[in-house]
Amino acid sequence: MFESFSIIFTISALFSYINYKWLKLPTTIGLMILSLILIVPITLSKTVFPEFYKFFCDIIVNADFKTLLLNGILSFLLFAGALHVNLAALTKEKKSIFLFATLGVLISTCIVGSLTFFGAQLIGLELPFLHALLFGALISPTDPIAVMAILKEANIAESLGIKIEGESLFNDGIGVVVFSGILLIAATTGELSNTEIGTEIGMLFLEEAVGGLFYGLVIGFLGLKCIQSLKENPQLAVMITLAVVMGGTAGAFLMEVSAPLAMVVAGLFIGNKIHVNEDKNPIQKAISSFWEILDDVFNGILFVLIGLAIHLLNINTSYFLLGILAILIVLLARFISVFLPYSLLKHEETKPMKTVAVLTWGGLRGGISIALALSLGEELSGDLILHITYIIVFFSIIVQGLTIGKVVKKIYS
Repeated sequence: MFESFSIIFTISALFSYINYKWLKLPTTIGLMILSLILIVPITLSKTVFPEFYKFFCDIIVNADFKTLLLNGILSFLLFAGALHVNLAALTKEKKSIFLFATLGVLISTCIVGSLTFFGAQLIGLELPFLHALLFGALISPTDPIAVMAILKEANIAESLGIKIEGESLFNDGIGVVVFSGILLIAATTGELSNTEIGTEIGMLFLEEAVGGLFYGLVIGFLGLKCIQSLKENPQLAVMITLAVVMGGTAGAFLMEVSAPLAMVVAGLFIGNKIHVNEDKNPIQKAISSFWEILDDVFNGILFVLIGLAIHLLNINTSYFLLGILAILIVLLARFISVFLPYSLLKHEETKPMKTVAVLTWGGLRGGISIALALSLGEELSGDLILHITYIIVFFSIIVQGLTIGKVVKKIYS
């Protein structure tokens, strides 16, 4: 795994350099495009240099994408992202962020699951309804890693940026809980009564979501107190933040609470209490600089892995057609799941539909959806779901990511 990780890291650094010097695209998009280009000669080498092709395949497999993301770098990326978010600005948008991250995810899951189920039947693919709902749950949350990476490049209004950023930070944790709940139903169909299943899902939500938020507050508070007791030792302050993420994630797994939600809360708490964005003292500068670098490093590794792993798929015509149809379904579901919760709120905007349009197009999907799809076995239609998830993620990052800035300018011009 270390060898695989090292090679992926080196490719990421090289691609980042090429993108910075010549392509000048948003980093995540540039890395993914370069990874797709690299796939061409690697695939062609399958017949000429089979040993090299197998070696490359082993690198991707041994990197263990699902475990690496969900049990590792996701915590680092969420903490790094939350660390620099303005909590006061986030609080102003708390109602809309809460509704988008909860009601929005549920609405989108139902719409995507139902329409994908009927779409699969039209194309002639077998996709049970519960499996389609699993797909709806894993594709509905916007990916905070993809969203925040693209938002750095897009010049949008602060209030709108906070809505998109805040929603993406919280809804992936909620999405994982919804995904786990549907997975529980799929695994226990016929074994438990509806009441027992409902109770299990309710307990799962309390343990994972509520427990994760509270646990994040506790470890964030402890980390903050340690940092505030240091007058001059920026290196130790950085080590403490690392301990919060690494030790906090390990503790979350042991306690069976949501590590993603815990890292978001801990990052928000520490970042805003020490005013990390001000960079007025050595501790603030050290923490801010370290986590910005780590954010770029892990983002690079993640998006290179997403791009390189596609050659392991064997996409057929039926899967491709359902994937294209699913793009339209996901965009429609995103629009409805934003419009309905947004219509429940009072707004200062004279034309709220413009905000809904930007939120719809700015809801990017990324590595979290792929990692959850990879966790599904063949008995849960894992192969089909992984293929259509990949198609949506590539469209989301490359097409939506490249155009979000232009869409914002067009809508608000």
